[in-house]
Amino acid sequence: MTEEIIIAGFGGQGVLSMGQILCYSGVMQGKEVSWMPSYGPEMRGGTANCTAIISDKPISSPVLNAFDTAIVLNQPSMDKFEDSVKPGGLLIYERNGMTRKPNRTDINVWAIGAYDESLKMNNVKVFNMIVLGGFLKIKPIIELENVIKGLKKVLPERYHKLIPLNEEAIQRGMSIITQEHKA
Repeated sequence: MTEEIIIAGFGGQGVLSMGQILCYSGVMQGKEVSWMPSYGPEMRGGTANCTAIISDKPISSPVLNAFDTAIVLNQPSMDKFEDSVKPGGLLIYERNGMTRKPNRTDINVWAIGAYDESLKMNNVKVFNMIVLGGFLKIKPIIELENVIKGLKKVLPERYHKLIPLNEEAIQRGMSIITQEHKA
């Protein structure tokens, strides 16, 4: 099993940390991983993306041109990465703020309302964990217990009290994601 993922959105949406948590979780599960961030000079509001590769075999290169999965959290990311999903692959997009739905019919498309759900949870900082939960429902490549271990590695210890909230956010993401198109 090898899963090549691009996660893209605005800075401040937790794009980089989502990829980092996924990779740390993969390590906890004995997988080979690669995480490569890319972001503009802005602290928040600029574009940010990262590639995450999780595999049973050694990874030869972190540089990818095509992805098994694209998780896009804003319209510029949809415009940039929709065509990079391999035929038969997966595209997950955040409903909030999109001006158009994906055009491709040869990929599996799922939508999630993570921002609205994070507002219901009274904490927009769990937005990315809701999205991660949606992804793990569709592609359960990492067990939840290893995601929690990954969170403990990524989050500073002073934030470990928020791990139960993050776990709840992952569960919510699993319950609210919906399929829009099957390849």
